[in-house]
Amino acid sequence: MRKLNLPLFEFKIKKENNNTIIFDQIRKKWIILTPEEWVRQNFISYILEKNYPKSLINCEKVFYINKVSKRYDIVVYDSSGDVKILVECKSYDVSLTKEHFDQVMRYNLELKSKCVIVTNGLRHFYFEFDEDEKIYKQKEDLISYKK
Repeated sequence: MRKLNLPLFEFKIKKENNNTIIFDQIRKKWIILTPEEWVRQNFISYILEKNYPKSLINCEKVFYINKVSKRYDIVVYDSSGDVKILVECKSYDVSLTKEHFDQVMRYNLELKSKCVIVTNGLRHFYFEFDEDEKIYKQKEDLISYKK
């Protein structure tokens, strides 16, 4: 897999039935290693490096928008159970486009996260909701976890 624009992390990776699989420490199961999964697993490790507890992280879950099922990549909850961070991951060989930002913001109409991130592992875009101006503003990086 390609080197990403993230710190280097250690992963459990093995071959099984002609597939390369990676252990997902959040879902606690082995997942086929695709380029998008590589980005997702690296970004989960990055979130953990920012001291977010595993117990607050969820990934690849179905939710509904107008009775249509959707699946988010990564969500981090706050201690009250509200969505704090919504992450949309794309493969490292996909250039991020306006459609990707539109997708994550459509998801966010339902999830109502204060922080929205779009990443392909090489480029990361961080947006945080400004309560005073009532808009999302681009930030430089993911803030570290604070209780």
